Amino acid sequence: MTIANYKHTAEERFLKYVQIDTEADPNSATQPSSFKQMDLSKLLVEELHAMGVVDAQLDEFGYVYATIPSNVEANVPVLCFCSHVDTSPDVTGKGVKPVVHRNYNGGDIHFADDETLVLSPAEHPYLKDRIGDTIITASGQTLLGADDKAGVAIIMDFANFLIQHPEVKHGAIKLLFTPDEEIGRGVNAIDMKKLGADFGYTLDGGPRGSLEGESFSADGMTVIFEGVSAHPGYAKGKMVSAIKVAAHFVELLPKDRWSPETTSGMQGFVHPLHIEGGIEKTSVQFIIRDFETSQLAVYEQQIEEIAKQAIAQFPGATYQVKVSEQYRNMREILDQYPMVMQNAEEAYQRAGLTPKIESIRGGTDGSRLSFMGLPCPNIFTGEMAIHSRKEYVSVEDMQKAVECLMHLVQVWLEKGE
Repeated sequence: MTIANYKHTAEERFLKYVQIDTEADPNSATQPSSFKQMDLSKLLVEELHAMGVVDAQLDEFGYVYATIPSNVEANVPVLCFCSHVDTSPDVTGKGVKPVVHRNYNGGDIHFADDETLVLSPAEHPYLKDRIGDTIITASGQTLLGADDKAGVAIIMDFANFLIQHPEVKHGAIKLLFTPDEEIGRGVNAIDMKKLGADFGYTLDGGPRGSLEGESFSADGMTVIFEGVSAHPGYAKGKMVSAIKVAAHFVELLPKDRWSPETTSGMQGFVHPLHIEGGIEKTSVQFIIRDFETSQLAVYEQQIEEIAKQAIAQFPGATYQVKVSEQYRNMREILDQYPMVMQNAEEAYQRAGLTPKIESIRGGTDGSRLSFMGLPCPNIFTGEMAIHSRKEYVSVEDMQKAVECLMHLVQVWLEKGE
């Protein structure tokens, strides 16, 4: 089966999608966190209906569910392909102006709206592999939104391909588009019964050929320091500043290890990302990450020991800790279903790629979906320099991902697992 003569729609879809502001809001308690995410989700439902995917629907929580029915008699596991519509709040996603750089020549890419910003292959060596491709960036004032609108465009292009080419045989395929992945709530309200899939793949990976079957395990942790408030004019011997306790606590954290800026590869980290409070109470919020779930508790105990050291310097201060589970390493589930990764590797090879098995120094919706009964590794999209104004994507990477999905549904049909 070939896809060579298919007129891809990923580029035009992507250019449309990134101009819709879907930035998630971590300070909101609603579901989805920002209702503007539904602007894109509504468009996806309209486009799916126009293709002929009759059951596409958007629910009240911001999830798009859709089915491409099986066109074979065989009993084939139901596959789900999933991407998220939201963009990171780290950099604004409002007013994105995508810029298309055709036949990329391997040099520096300059940004129209910020002459000081340069996307250079010296800093981003993957660009050297994409010479001749069509590269899309933003204009320099916003992120692009390739994370994960590249994945959304790939899945939509793939759905369009299957509808146009019924000769490609496959089992039932579920499409899922989620909100709020960037703030860790992407699967909070998914109806797994409505989804009705056996195995899944998120489209939220980076370079061409990468296949991710392992993620961090993750906890959130908050250390709350309580001091003693007093009028500052009469505070001698009475006031205990929770702000100063928290500042001393942060200063005691290791500077040559643990942190995101000092770790890489398979190393975990402890990351204080938010401090808030006043004299009486100040909290320090952490994210805790490691590929070995058991190591999270070790980090958390070490943090608590440092908190004890901090309050020892401030008589009258107290502390408490709160720990919440965020997600777990998908490998713990995927190891029980080796065919999920094996079939993806076979699909890559049929598409002319050598699979690059990688570990995610983060998490995806697939991390949590795997523990919700849907084993779910992560497939590449070409999204690069994510969460930054230098974010970019190769159109040819998106098209190659569509080709891999075409082979993947056929591998599952042939294997009949």
